[in-house]
Amino acid sequence: MQSPRRQSRRVCGPQSLADCSSLGDLFTKAAALEKLDQQLRQRLLPTLAEQVRLGGVHGERIVFVASSAAWASRLRMEQAAILRLARTLGVSARTLTIKIAPLPAPPPEPTARLALSPAAARHLRAAANSLPDPELRARFMALASLAKS
Repeated sequence: MQSPRRQSRRVCGPQSLADCSSLGDLFTKAAALEKLDQQLRQRLLPTLAEQVRLGGVHGERIVFVASSAAWASRLRMEQAAILRLARTLGVSARTLTIKIAPLPAPPPEPTARLALSPAAARHLRAAANSLPDPELRARFMALASLAKS
């Protein structure tokens, strides 16, 4: 008779809000990872830096994501330099893991804002004059002032 295997699995699923980090903590961690990503990738060749991203830091392991196996191979050749640089930046990294996944698309270029027409500005001023709340009235007037001359 075989003995049952012990499996050590992390339990995933919903957590109470008390067990989760605050939103501010998440933004701080995300900003720190973004800064580290930029610092590490700026030392790479520009063509390679465009095809890889920092995926995270887990203990003494840095995880990078590459857009293809070819870029992952090129990144592996830079492994020693990346780990050295990470240590100079205060990350106690000993290993580099590279995963292959499509990189997210770059954010779209911001579109030009449409100008507010003179007619819209007149309507905003009329609406502002009918408002009893002085703060709201001031906001409507500020919007109306954005109209084309």
